[in-house]
Amino acid sequence: MKRIKQQCFRVIMLVIVTLFGWGVVPAMADEFTQEDLNRWESEYMSVVKQGRKVFTDGKLGTNGVACAQCHPNASNTHPETYPKFQKQLGKVVAIWEMINWCIRNPLEGKNLAADDPRMVALQAYILHERRGVKLQPGKH
Repeated sequence: MKRIKQQCFRVIMLVIVTLFGWGVVPAMADEFTQEDLNRWESEYMSVVKQGRKVFTDGKLGTNGVACAQCHPNASNTHPETYPKFQKQLGKVVAIWEMINWCIRNPLEGKNLAADDPRMVALQAYILHERRGVKLQPGKH
């Protein structure tokens, strides 16, 4: 009985794979509705807005300094060049690690975890401000 079930399973899988290959059953993984796209854009822009708030409010550190005081509108952050070697850290880092360096040093604050919603929002804001710029990882 077990062998018959295995054979049936194999036949069914072969039929499914064949139908997908012939285009009889369309693959749906890359098909999105306009509603999907609108929702995703809205979610993304909500996080960008949160990132701008965190970037400009001076509450990440203990001294009232905001990221925006050194980097108005995320200028001179160059997220398109990460990962890259950062002299301050002595190694190749992702942008979130450099953000944490800034939080620890000029802002005199504590590191954020890479998945902290504020860190994600900061990265979203910084990257959004540089949208359209060519990616150039490692560039100085």
